[in-house]
Amino acid sequence: MNIVIENEYEDEISIPYEKIAHDVIGAAIDYVSCPYECEVNLLLTDNETIHQINKEQRDIDRPTDVLSFPMAEYETPADFSKIEEDPMAFDPESGEFLLGDIVISMDKVWEQAKAYGHSYEREYAFLIAHSMLHLFGYDHMEEEERKEMEEKQEEILTKTRYTRDERGLS
Repeated sequence: MNIVIENEYEDEISIPYEKIAHDVIGAAIDYVSCPYECEVNLLLTDNETIHQINKEQRDIDRPTDVLSFPMAEYETPADFSKIEEDPMAFDPESGEFLLGDIVISMDKVWEQAKAYGHSYEREYAFLIAHSMLHLFGYDHMEEEERKEMEEKQEEILTKTRYTRDERGLS
């Protein structure tokens, strides 16, 4: 597993963000039984930058907490049966499956942790788990999809112990 973390956030990040990213990304890859070594790019930024990316990429004119840019297309979520048919799905040098990019607003991590009454670690871990599921083709446009995604997120967070009752209370 190769996680490329770019920290463009100008303020201090007072949590072990690299460890949390490795914990949650690894757990998500294991959770969906991905059969490949994977690469994920993670950009940590602020509300202004994520607002700009959200406007350019999704035509939504506001900041958001996390953006996910999957590299692969799945017939059904986490179905890896046809991935090898896409020559662009793998890094030609390392052979790793290129899952995609995650962009997180650390400003939103701080804001939402306070608003939801849990730790910064838990909020950050939650956003990574959520985004990883998007990278594996899950979505939450329909009510059933939302319920399924929420259940999977909680299972990943429970496995890594970034829950409200373990590492998640402020």
